[in-house]
Formats: sequence, structure tokens, C-alpha cells
Amino acid sequence: MPRLVLIDGSSYLFRAFHALPPLTNADGEPTGALFGVVNMLRATLKERPDYAAYVVDASGPTFREQMYPLYKANRPPMPDDLRAQVEPMCRIVEALGFTILREPGVEADDVIGTLALQGAAEGIDVTISTSDKDFAQLVREPAPGQGLVELVNTMTGSRLDSIEAVMAKFGVRPDQIVDMLALMGDSVDNIPGVAKCGPKTAAKWLAEHGTLDAVIAAADAVKGKIGESLREALGQLPLSRQLATIRTDVPLPVTPRTLALRERDIESLRELYARYGFNQALKELDGGSAADAVEKEPGRARGSGRYAAPVAEDAPPPDPALSAPGEYETVLDADRLAAWIGMLREAGCFALDTETDSLDPLRANLVGISFSAEAGRAAYVPIGHDYPGVPTQLDRQSALDALRPLLEDAGVRKIGQHGKYDLHIFRRLGIEVRGYAEDTMLESFVLNSSQRHDMDSLAKRLLGYDTVAYEAVAGKGAKQIPFNAVAIDDATRYAAEDADITLRLHGQLSAQLQATPSLQAVYREIEMPLVQVLARIEANGVMVDADELRRQTADLSRRMLAAQQKATELAGRSFNLDSPKQLQALLFDELGLPALVKTPKGQPSTNEEALEAIADQHELPRVILDYRGLAKLRSTYTEKLPEMINPATGRVHTSYHQAGAATGRLASSDPNLQNIPIRTEDGRRIRKAFVAPPGRRLVACDYSQIELRIMAHLSGDAGLLEAFSAGADIHRATAAEVFGRRLEEVTPNERRAAKAINFGLIYGMGAFGLARNLGIGRGEAQEYIATYFSRYPGVRDYMERTRQQAREQGYVETVFGRRLYLEYIQRGNQAQRAGAERAAINAPMQGTAADIIKRAMVDIDGWLAGQGGAAQMILQVHDELVFEVDEGFVEALLREVPRRMAAAAELRVPLVVDSGVGADWDEAH
Repeated sequence: MPRLVLIDGSSYLFRAFHALPPLTNADGEPTGALFGVVNMLRATLKERPDYAAYVVDASGPTFREQMYPLYKANRPPMPDDLRAQVEPMCRIVEALGFTILREPGVEADDVIGTLALQGAAEGIDVTISTSDKDFAQLVREPAPGQGLVELVNTMTGSRLDSIEAVMAKFGVRPDQIVDMLALMGDSVDNIPGVAKCGPKTAAKWLAEHGTLDAVIAAADAVKGKIGESLREALGQLPLSRQLATIRTDVPLPVTPRTLALRERDIESLRELYARYGFNQALKELDGGSAADAVEKEPGRARGSGRYAAPVAEDAPPPDPALSAPGEYETVLDADRLAAWIGMLREAGCFALDTETDSLDPLRANLVGISFSAEAGRAAYVPIGHDYPGVPTQLDRQSALDALRPLLEDAGVRKIGQHGKYDLHIFRRLGIEVRGYAEDTMLESFVLNSSQRHDMDSLAKRLLGYDTVAYEAVAGKGAKQIPFNAVAIDDATRYAAEDADITLRLHGQLSAQLQATPSLQAVYREIEMPLVQVLARIEANGVMVDADELRRQTADLSRRMLAAQQKATELAGRSFNLDSPKQLQALLFDELGLPALVKTPKGQPSTNEEALEAIADQHELPRVILDYRGLAKLRSTYTEKLPEMINPATGRVHTSYHQAGAATGRLASSDPNLQNIPIRTEDGRRIRKAFVAPPGRRLVACDYSQIELRIMAHLSGDAGLLEAFSAGADIHRATAAEVFGRRLEEVTPNERRAAKAINFGLIYGMGAFGLARNLGIGRGEAQEYIATYFSRYPGVRDYMERTRQQAREQGYVETVFGRRLYLEYIQRGNQAQRAGAERAAINAPMQGTAADIIKRAMVDIDGWLAGQGGAAQMILQVHDELVFEVDEGFVEALLREVPRRMAAAAELRVPLVVDSGVGADWDEAH
């Protein structure tokens, strides 16, 4: 069936103006409202409607002012910054091919209402694109030979397309909306109503009496203050109804079928997009690839002195209505749960959240479940609250059995905020959640990884909404109670809000992602598929040998004691090696060693860097460093890991954090397995405690020099490309270039120096850092770097090009389009800018490496799913994946996994994967 889209231009223009920050273009012209409306129009065009019109209010009075001179009398005049955007807005709308409709004497609402019903009568499905609730009176369900009339709020993604949908949102039918509006009145339009009559009271009266006329007839029976207010308003209610009624009989010079889209005026659009800084729109216009688009933000917030908060250029502006409180229901009986399940299934997409009694998803007990399918409305199902006088709750198993078909239906999309936690909770209860399609934490992370992605921060930043703090319902400190002891009414307010706000946030964040295809691809193809993969890895866990760890603890303790005794001998007296104050007095006052590193307060530092700086001048600093290294291994790993064995599984289960590092790298906690030191023998011994159970082996697969290979790809340097393509030892090849040797003449020390240069340049190391690393003079280090760049000029060009791009656009990108915003690249002191430039050079390589291994994990996880449990992924550490494998399946895995890892990206040099097998993690290396 053909479709007609009628766009409420006036409504969107005002909402965009008030919702977005005061953006301007390079010439200082205001662009905020224009930006929001243009993005909404482009989103509409992507849906390819058959007919469309952009409807705005004409100047001059309308029949409503003639009927009631005070109509809209309270509205302030249009702000100058908004008025300045009306004319360019119309020019862009025209150039996009839309018909603009302005009819004198009536409002845009009446034009839309007339065309909507005409279109539906002609068998056309009509979508009214608006954020104005008044249009709900026009909603029509399809009838034989007729189309439907639905409302879509492009800003939030909400949709009203049936009588039930209108009833669910407003509590009345579409044919009762006008009567409801008359009873409520409208302070914005200055429509008189019944004083203190809100939507709930109006809906209640109409539910009881059916129509406004019947409410008027029954006014004498309404008691209390509200009854007095009703009777005082009786004379005005018929007028209010007339003012609130959208006309559907306006004589128009057009019909629905004359509103076909025209061809775009490309040249006009190019001029307008360039003038107002709509760079993504301009790139699409010019046929650029979204995957490698380099875009700037639409403008700077006035007076900010820095890049405005990065908002994807096609992002619809947030709707101020999204900051309003929601209406939340506590579900305590099976009938209401069944009703909600039906609503969620019909919606096809809903936000989901769980409440538990622990932060550990592999040990937590489920206390309640919340969900929302419509912004502003949510429900909480308590099933595990336990306190004196607690209301009767649904039986946990009965509730889960009722929810299971919905949760396991991949066709119904679920939305979460850090939903991996919830997936664990349900999996442990025997429910495999399918259709987990959206995660607001990850949407925010992909849009700008340098910001905060927790719900409270997102709600404040994007919705202007202050969420209920956990402490507000559970207390804090020593008096904090577990969630199962929180009163159900308070729990509903907290938990249902989580689901509601998650849904609202998704509406905002999803629109921003859709505006930038490269970021949308990172989110859809990398981050979201990875959620289930990481959940499986965490659930798999890894077996650790507690006896081996205890032996290592005893050994470390003996050596720590020996180091203490040695330090006492060297100092000539006893002292506390763990006391910075005592160390400071001993090293710098008594022994007179130079204080080469200072604390922020100007005091001599005793941190690792400070002790390394003076370790060649006295034996004591080295002994202290050795002691600290042993103590850290003991406290962090050998003592702690046995305590972290899950009694239900006998394994250690780390947690992986997708939004943990700005570059996209995964972080690990509880325990942190990313930071086990591997350059020392003691650090490598820790890995010996990670073991395979009987009949299985551990297989480790590690990308070889992946960041250097990415540097070769990004820089396109001929020398690096040739070395990697030939399979050469890249450090030896670099040493041969820098020191003017043949490959076979390179000494171990020269290779070590070349390795320091190769990796140092990736991290933005200068001559000072290289000199310190190699123990050489700064001048000699500078000569090494200069020679390196003369041999690999493509690297130098890449680094300068990347710095310049970062300064111009405020961010850098990975090969796959992930962005890292650089806050200090154009401001701050020189040290901050230098740090931002180093990050600009390193982030594309580190971020691309992160993207590659994530892509590999998703692919390998899919392959493992068909292997009947013969192998499972149990660890990811930087560029390495570790598997627990049946002994008879090891060869098959060694054939398949390295191949899939190498195929995770197509670079200009081959990706190489090293593999090893062993009874423990150390042996697998």
C-alpha cells in the first residue's frame, strides 16, 4: 500500500531549537534547529515514502484567534536565532524535493488533518511525523479499502498506530482525545480547561461517562474541589473543545497523490550543506563512502572554547518531554503479568532490566524484573523481596515460566543498559535470552568512548533527567540494605525507571548512531555481537590450581623476607619498606640520593619511576623495587585468585568490560587478567596456575606484532610493507636500516634498540624516552629516530597527517571507523596537547587491533557453537585468545582458529598468529 508522510514542520523546528545546544556554523550563524530538522528530513527520505509534505504555519491570524482572541496569547515572540533559521530551513526542504504547505487562516495541524483523512480514504497509509500529542485524535486503524493513520515521533522513535496504542498512552480512545484536551486545557496554547484537571482525571471522567457532553451533564455529581473546578469551567468547555479539534475539511490546492517527492536540487543542497557545516550530509550527497567518512561536528557550542559534545550529525534532537517523570506499575498478579507480556510482544521491542542482591552476576539472586515498551511507561515484577509485611508477590518460577517464551523469542528485540549482566542472571535460571539487540551503554561508548556511559550520566546528559539513586531506596554505607529488603513501592520507582530510561536513551542514541554509518557498523557488527560472546567466555571461566598458587605464595613470602633483610643491611637500620614517608627520609635525607622525580606537591617521590631513576646509584632502590614486585604478585594473584574460585563451578570467572578503554580494548576485572606481568619469570609462573582439566588442553593463539602491522597498513610505507610481506623479522629489518647493516650482521643490542624504536614510535615516544629506554644519550637517540624516518618516510608522513587530522576534526579513527575524541588536541597546556597528539598516533593502531580481535572472537564463537562442546573460549588478553580444548580436538582447532583470526581484517600486510598448546597457560606459550 502506498505511504504518505506528513511532517509537522513547525513542531519539529521549535523542539529542535529548544532541545539542542546553540550550535553555529563557521560564520557564527545559528544552526541548531536547522540541524535537527534537516536530519529528521533525511531520515524520512531514507524510508522512501511515496508521497510527502512539509507543513508549517502560515503568518497571520487563524480561525481560532477569530473564535477566541486569547488563543496562543501567552506564547512569546519567536527568538531571533530561531527566526534566522526559518528561511534556510525552507530552502533546504525545497531542495530535498518536499512540497511545503502553508495555508492562511488555518494552522499546520488542520492541513495535516485534512490530508491525513483524505489519504486514508484513498487507500494510502498515512504517517504523521510529529511530537504533538494533539494529533492522537487522528489515529485510524485500516479498514477495507482504506489506509491507516499513525503518528511517529521521529525524535524518539515512538509510534501510535492503533486504538490500543492510544489507549495505552493516554487512557482514552482517539475519538475521545479532543474531549480530554478540552478538559485538561493547554497553558501553551492558552486553551481554557478545568483547573487542576490533569490527564488522569480527564481520562477517568471519560472512562466513566464516555464524552465531554456526558461529563458536563454529570458535573453536579462530581465531589470535592475538582468538582467545583469542573462546574466553574462548564461555560468554557464547548469553546475549548472547538479550539482543540483539528479540522479535517480544509479546502486545499493539493491532494495526497499530488505530493510525490521531486528530484533533489543537488547544487542547492551542496551549497546549503557546506554553508551550515552539515558535513555528513554533504559527503552522502557527493557519494562518499560512509565507511571511511571523515566528518566534523556540525558546529561549536557558543562560548565553549572546545569541541561541542560530539553528537552524530544526523542525530535527531532530544525531545524535552523525555525528561518528564514516568508512570510505573507494580505487577503482583498473573493476569497483569500476562497483559504486560502481551503488550511487550505486540510492541516487538522493549527495554529489560533485572534487580538482584549482588554485583556479581554469577552469584547474584534475582529480586525483580522491569520492562518498558513505551517511553514514560514501565512495570516492575517483584519476585524476591523479603521483609516484614512484604506484599504477596508472584512465585518466582511461575513468573519466569510465563516470561520464558518472550525472553527466548529472537523475533522480539530486547534493549538493555549493560545487558550482559542480565543475560547472566537469566542464563543461570535456565533462560537463554535471544534477540538481545540494543545496549545503550555500548551505543554511547561507540558514539564517544571518552564520555561516561552509566545510566545516571547518560540520562542527565541526553534527557536532562535526574534518575533515582540506589542510595535513595537502599540507603548507604553501613546502613545500606540489600535490594530484596527494599520496600516494593520504592523498588518499583527505582527499577521501572531503569527500564523506562533505557528505552528513552535508546531513542536518542540510536538516532545518533544511524546518522554516522561507520559508527553504526562498529556498533552493529562488532560491539553488539560481542555481548553474547563475552557472556559465554565469562560463564565458561578458567580452572586454576589453588595448590600451585599456595606454593607460589609461600615462595614469594620467603623472598620478600629476604629482600627486607637485605634492605635492612643496606640501610644500616630497620625501616618499613611499605612506608613512602620512611623511604623518603632514608633515601634522600640519610643516603643523600638525588630526588629526580617529584610528587605533585614538590616532595621527593618514591614511586617506581623515581626508584628506577636512581637504581644505578645505590643498591637499595633496586632491592625495594624487587620487594614491591613480589608483594604485588602475592597480594594481587597468588593470595587472591584462590579466594575468587566460584564454589558452584570450581572456576574463576573474570568480567570483561567493552566500555572500559577509550580505544576499544577490552578491560578485565575481578580478577584483572590483563595485567599479569609476563616479562618476568615470576609473572609467567602465575600463568602456570591456569590449567586444563583432565582430558583437555589449553591452546593460546596470539597475534604477532599486530600494531606494527597496522602501522604498516595505515602508513603505506614501502619499506615496512615489503618487510612484513616477506615475513622478515621486523626488528632485525629495522636495525639493518637504522644502523646500516646487512640483516645477518645485526647484533642483539642493535635489534633491541630497533625494537624500542618500532614500539616507541607507536606510542609517540620522543628522543628523551628512547634515550632512557636504551640507556644512551639524547642526541644519539635523536639520530636513531631521524635515521628511522629517513628509511621509513611513510611512517613520518602518516604521523604528521594524523596529527593534523586530529587537530582539524577533534578525533581519529580506526580502520573500521571507530572514533577516539581528543579533548585536549586544541586546548590546554603544551603537555596536554602533546599527550593528545601521542594518543592520536597510537589510537588508530591500538583501536584497530581491538576491533580485529573482537571480530575474530565473534567469528570463532559462531564456529565453536557447532563443535558440540569440544572446545570453548575461556580468556581474552590483549592480542591473545585462550581456549580449553578436548585433547582429540586440538589439531582441528589449531587449523581453524589461527586461520579465522588472520582473516578478521584485510590489511596490506598479512596478519600472523602464533599458537601453542599445553597443560597450563604458561606451557601453551
